[in-house]
Amino acid sequence: MVAAATARLNEVWTKEQTEAAGLVHKGSYTISPLPHTYIKTSELPTNFSWCDHPDGNNYCTKSLNQHIPQYCGSCWAHGSVSALGDRIKIKRKARGIDINLSVQHILNCGNVGSCHGGSVDGPYQWLHQISKQTGSGISYDTSNPYLACSSESKEGFCGHVDTTCKADNVARTCSTFPPSGFCGSITNYPNATISEYGSVEGADKMAKEIYARGPISCGIDASPILKYTGGIVSESGDMVDHVISVVGWGTEGDKEYWIVRNSWGEYWGEMGFIRVEKGNNALQLETQCAWAVPDKFTHGDLGESTNYRCYEDGSNCGSK
Repeated sequence: MVAAATARLNEVWTKEQTEAAGLVHKGSYTISPLPHTYIKTSELPTNFSWCDHPDGNNYCTKSLNQHIPQYCGSCWAHGSVSALGDRIKIKRKARGIDINLSVQHILNCGNVGSCHGGSVDGPYQWLHQISKQTGSGISYDTSNPYLACSSESKEGFCGHVDTTCKADNVARTCSTFPPSGFCGSITNYPNATISEYGSVEGADKMAKEIYARGPISCGIDASPILKYTGGIVSESGDMVDHVISVVGWGTEGDKEYWIVRNSWGEYWGEMGFIRVEKGNNALQLETQCAWAVPDKFTHGDLGESTNYRCYEDGSNCGSK
């Protein structure tokens, strides 16, 4: 009974659950050559991080916390969004204000997971599909902030929140207080699309993918790290039950380690990060990872997609 009461929720779908949702387990859509086919292992540096790049820039976007305003097992969405946001920042050469993507948009409309678990690479499969079909992609969190609820959630206040997939739950705004005010959808909303996505596993291929194109999202066994406060974790782990993003690697003494960004807030671990031993599949981290290549994104003159300028109440963008 104690074990059952303290068991941690598995937030990652199995192969069978993934395929039952109409997704491809460890799916991919590739156009460009994969980094492991053209980068030699000897060319990889001993230490490398996109958060502290050799060119002096930080290409990492902000750390996230999936557990507020209440607990939600949406790590699979957070890991993919963080890695993709970093890759957009890399594409922009770290210029301008960070683009932070909407986790809630995936929860509302992706059908690739919920607050009770999801697919490692499902968010990229969904995003690639809507990128091709509609020309618009994932919205920004300023027009669809994180609620920590999904459509089937009954916990906490979720029963009182509508998170079904409709225009209001893709991008929205409110004009002022009721009864005179109104809330409505934004039809021309800032968004980001992707052109490619894929899966990768094994330390060597993972490092080459990260080095060439940016951070990746990966499955991990989170049970041994619930009380992690620092250092390099070398435990083997038993199963993938959580998703994080890997931003680089380093060395300490005779150990190599991955630099891993979690989505449990910066109060946890090493300011929201954890170091996991590299090269021996510690915590099952080298078992299942995913990546995506940014395509178009909205950011005024700096981006590749035109920014449609809406009024404060959004009435010229469809809110009323």
